[in-house]
Amino acid sequence: MFQGFSNETIDFMWGIRFNNEKGWFEAHKAEYLQYFYEPMKSLSREVYAAMCEAYPDLGLISKVSRIYRDARRLHGRGPYKDRLWMSIEQPVEEWTSHPVFWFELAPEGYSFGMGYYSARPLTMAKFRARLDRNPRPFETLVRRFHHQDRFVLESECYKRPKGHPGALLQDWYNSKNFSLICERNHDELLFSPDLARELIEGFTALMPMYLYFSSLDGDPEPGEGGRASTGQASHQDLHKI
Repeated sequence: MFQGFSNETIDFMWGIRFNNEKGWFEAHKAEYLQYFYEPMKSLSREVYAAMCEAYPDLGLISKVSRIYRDARRLHGRGPYKDRLWMSIEQPVEEWTSHPVFWFELAPEGYSFGMGYYSARPLTMAKFRARLDRNPRPFETLVRRFHHQDRFVLESECYKRPKGHPGALLQDWYNSKNFSLICERNHDELLFSPDLARELIEGFTALMPMYLYFSSLDGDPEPGEGGRASTGQASHQDLHKI
C-alpha cells in the first residue's frame, strides 16, 4: 500500500539533476529504488486497481516511466531523468496520440491530470467535426469542468484559428494538443497515503472527458461518407459517473 513519498525522494531528484552521470547514480541507486521508484510503483498499483474496479470494461493498463533516457535522444543531456511519472491508459499502438491519465513528480513539484502527449492532427480534426455536427454533449462537459477548481486547461493552439464556435468552446476547438492539469508545489499530501485517493478522485472527475476523447477514434475521417458519430454515447456516459 502506498505510504507517501519522503524527503529522501526530493533529495534524490535534486541530486540526479546536478550529478547526472553514471558514477553518482550507481552510488545512489539503492536510494532511487527505495525512495523514488518503489513508492511510484506502489502509488501506480493502488490508483490503477481503483480505476479498474470502477471501469472494468475499459481494459486499462498502467505504466511507470524509466529513469534512463533514450541514448539516441540525449542531445547533450545526462543519461538520467530527474523525474518519474505514472500513467493509466488503454492499450493502443500509438499511445502518445491517445488520451491518458498521468501523475508526474519532479524536483520542483508534482502534477496530475488527463490529456494527450501528442494528439494527431486527424484526431483533432475529428473532434472539430464532431463539435460542428453536435456541440451540446461537449458543452455539457465544459460547463461541468468550469464548476471545478482542481484542473485547468493547458493547450497549444493553432496560430490561425480553425473556426469560431463561440466563447465556451473557442480554446478547445482551436487546440493542437491539450491537458487538463493540476500543478502543485511539494506539499503535505505528497508525503501522505492520501495522495492515492486524491489521484483517484481527480481521475474519476475527468473520466467523462476521457470517454469523450477516447471515442473519437471511432469517428469517420472528416469528409468521409457515411453516418458520423454525434458523441451521444459519451453524453449518456455522463449519467453513469
